[in-house]
Amino acid sequence: MANPIRSEFDVHMLNPGGIEKAREIARGFTTLLNDLEEHCGNRSPREMALVRTHLQEAAFFAKRAMAMDPENQIPSEPTPPAAT
Repeated sequence: MANPIRSEFDVHMLNPGGIEKAREIARGFTTLLNDLEEHCGNRSPREMALVRTHLQEAAFFAKRAMAMDPENQIPSEPTPPAAT
């Protein structure tokens, strides 16, 4: 029998409200990065590359946290039992 997928690794399909929340999160991170680039310029390219990378990581986890809320998901269909 195959192991069931743990919730930490499951796929979550977003409903329209969840998609809009994901876009709002992305817009917030976009604004933040644009502002930081404006204030910091190109004087520290290595540091700004790290800022960009860590903001991408933070945005990923923010969207994932939002997607974990069942309110933002399309209800999943029950998985049929495995054939034996």
